[in-house]
Amino acid sequence: MPELHHTDTVVIGAGHAGLAVSRLLIAAAREHVVLDRGRVAERWRTASWDSLRLVTPTWMTRLPGWQATGDPDSFLSVSGFITQLEEYAASFGAPVVGGTAVQRLTTAPNGTYDVHTDSGTWRARSVVLATGPHGTPRIPAAVDLSGVRVITSNHYRRPESLDDGGVLVVGASASGVQIADELGRTGRDVVLAVGRHTRLPRRYRGMDIFWWLESTGRLARTIEQMPDRVSAGQEPSPQLVGRGVGDGIDSEVDLGSLQRRGIRLVGRLRSIEGRVASLSQDLAATAAAADRATHRVLDSLDRYAASSGLDREVLPALRPSGVNVPATPSRLDLRAEGIGTVVLATGFQPEFSWVDLPIVAPDGTIRQRRGVTDAPGVYVIGQRFQHRRDSAFIDGARHDAAFIVGQLTSGSAGIACPSAHAGEDRP
Repeated sequence: MPELHHTDTVVIGAGHAGLAVSRLLIAAAREHVVLDRGRVAERWRTASWDSLRLVTPTWMTRLPGWQATGDPDSFLSVSGFITQLEEYAASFGAPVVGGTAVQRLTTAPNGTYDVHTDSGTWRARSVVLATGPHGTPRIPAAVDLSGVRVITSNHYRRPESLDDGGVLVVGASASGVQIADELGRTGRDVVLAVGRHTRLPRRYRGMDIFWWLESTGRLARTIEQMPDRVSAGQEPSPQLVGRGVGDGIDSEVDLGSLQRRGIRLVGRLRSIEGRVASLSQDLAATAAAADRATHRVLDSLDRYAASSGLDREVLPALRPSGVNVPATPSRLDLRAEGIGTVVLATGFQPEFSWVDLPIVAPDGTIRQRRGVTDAPGVYVIGQRFQHRRDSAFIDGARHDAAFIVGQLTSGSAGIACPSAHAGEDRP
């Protein structure tokens, strides 16, 4: 019979969000364990490409009781971030139980829960789901995986790991444009299939874009303040890369910059059948919509600069140029184009099939409000726009962790989770 362990709280996931919760539970003298299938920051170790850097500056890499070290305006490499997370966990003696794969979460007697793992069961009064927003790669249903080598972004490591020839990168959010940029810089012929995306400049008026987003309060906006909560939760990650002005390489990876570096832009991928990719001819409309949204954001930053007196301190407002949209094809013969690999950077979908509780929504997400679910004592952290716009960022975890641990340690029954998206407050 599997061994049964007892503790007050089980935190599932030893990434930045799980460690943030653990740090605050330690401060509250609350007994707990942090379970992970691997080591601290396992997903960063196994699902990142070699050259990846954080897109948020080091000054913005903060967790409870901790600030990342190094040049505040630099961007941590994945290996550097992992090292610092390990040091963070060690600094407060995080009770991490590694090499423990969670298989199921079920109810247990007397209002407790059983966390079933491959090495026994943990029974606890409270459980915090800290596995992050990246469950499983989202693979378009119309993609035939038999005619050409297709990999998802979490399996991309370096240009040399791909088959010879050109590459079709599908998806123009942060991962897609960064991978396309890296491949193009090695001399590969790259075609980028562009879907809905968010375009922001790395720096604006002499300051990093995240300085502006934090200073203006945009990162702190809550889901209740958004006119459309569903759309807000599906915001694409911005087209940014972790490079600064001192790195000697162009720090922009928006569509216009990629295009000027020789990367070919086409419309959204509709399907792949055999070695033929079918494409939508919507690139012009998609790029124009992103540009309009970009200018609305930059307009708001300009208004903030004027109202706060920063106009005299920051550089003049220079807007990024648009995209020259050529006639785009409706199909690509991958063999004729010399394309040997397709990289799908089409995002991820939640994976909570192992949660055997009535808190999983039909779309696979956890029904919650500020991390509190309808299952008493069960919480979630690190989901996209969980409460604030930065909830899924490293920096945002400290805010959600503080609220969740406050609820957990107060013995509060929590707050009711909304069952519909009606009656939202408008900003």
